[in-house]
Amino acid sequence: MDAQFWNERFSQDEYVYGTSPNTFLVSSMKYFPQSGQVLSLAEGEGRNAVYLSLQGYDVRAVDQSSAGQVKAQRLAQKHSVEVEYILSDLNTFDFGEEQWDAVISIFAHPEPAIRNHVFKKTIRGLKPGGIFLLESYHPKQLEYGTGGPKEASRLVAIEHLNVFFPHGRVLHQAELERDVREGACHFGDAYVTQFIWEKGASV
Repeated sequence: MDAQFWNERFSQDEYVYGTSPNTFLVSSMKYFPQSGQVLSLAEGEGRNAVYLSLQGYDVRAVDQSSAGQVKAQRLAQKHSVEVEYILSDLNTFDFGEEQWDAVISIFAHPEPAIRNHVFKKTIRGLKPGGIFLLESYHPKQLEYGTGGPKEASRLVAIEHLNVFFPHGRVLHQAELERDVREGACHFGDAYVTQFIWEKGASV
């Protein structure tokens, strides 16, 4: 799914994934540091970045869609917050080293080679004690058809995550069915993977 695909999806006035933040993110704020720099991957139309900014975090969003950027900036302006929105694909974006207090990935489903590269860059980019939060569709989601890509290889299970995050501390992990209501494109019962990981001092 390239920039053209996402620009076409985000070109309509409606926020196709809604303007409310992801509920798993909201329920997981207890794991986050009280303040700091947060990187939001494949942010889309801005709902999660704006929410985090409203909580007092310094938020940087990265996405390849210029149409998503426009809508995210509009949403940020509506809520009187600032979100730095970087136009880049996840494969080439530089995460830096020990820069982020938290990195979030909400329903981002890059192809496996890019996903694996992103995981490695996430580990390198997080500060010791930093948090990585992910919610993704699970391979079982193909049986539900209520959102997400149709290629099983883009969907994530806990076993995949444990390969890339063997060190540090897993704060939460689950594979479960839940009701997802995020605009017109994520709506209905779905099967998801949830994962929260804390980087250790020696990772």
